[in-house]
Amino acid sequence: MSENILIELKGLTKRYGYGDTESFALHDFDLTIKRGEFIMIMGPSGCGKTTLLNIIGLLDRSTYGEYYLNGENVAGISSRRQSKLRAKKIGFIFQNFNLIEGLPVIENVALPLVYTGYGHTRRLKTASTILKRFHMNTREYYYPYQLSGGQQQRVAIARAIVGNPEIILADEPTGNLDSRSSHTVMEILKSIHEEGNTIIMVTHNPSLIPYATRVIRMLDGHIDTDIKTVADNQLPQPIEERASHRNKKKPDVTLPKKPNKKRKKNRRKK
Repeated sequence: MSENILIELKGLTKRYGYGDTESFALHDFDLTIKRGEFIMIMGPSGCGKTTLLNIIGLLDRSTYGEYYLNGENVAGISSRRQSKLRAKKIGFIFQNFNLIEGLPVIENVALPLVYTGYGHTRRLKTASTILKRFHMNTREYYYPYQLSGGQQQRVAIARAIVGNPEIILADEPTGNLDSRSSHTVMEILKSIHEEGNTIIMVTHNPSLIPYATRVIRMLDGHIDTDIKTVADNQLPQPIEERASHRNKKKPDVTLPKKPNKKRKKNRRKK
């Protein structure tokens, strides 16, 4: 497998029911996703878009087929292992925001960090830093019902990226927003993508296509068309590679030791 391949799906099938009631959300589905892509998945309702997103996000399992994430076949691993991978690698953005109404904004954003082992204070500090980026720091202790739809989606995006995941999955993130808020959300996603995140987004809105580097149209559980709008060599540098470059240590230069004059002097005296 190429080092730049992040996700590879082979023969993925999701079946519901048996016999006369049998239906397929995905059928013998193949897809390869490279690091740094911004993929938009489009198609009519019921074509399998959300099912595909849920399987990639380890929220659902395929009936059969193979799913490789960073070279590891995760289709058959335990639920516990899937949960750990999901917490570490994947951030989610939903159409309905999915914020917890009883928690203030900062606690909503900090929630994914519970699985990282951070203490409560560190979680809140990290969440606060992310909220500043989205100009929501003055509303840290507001509750979701006190925010507009666009503000709630900004909080949801902050929650999705607070753990620094490699993959962002977005299911109709602008579906409940007006055009102005939609533009704001897409510009935020664009900036996140430019930092090296891989984004896979389901949408019905064709006006959002210019943000994508690749557009996949699905039909009846299959890929109908798959068009790349940006060459692979023009994709942003993957987030993990940037981190490794930042953490790369400078070569250790060992200077020659100076002669110990005191020791020489003592030898002469002897």
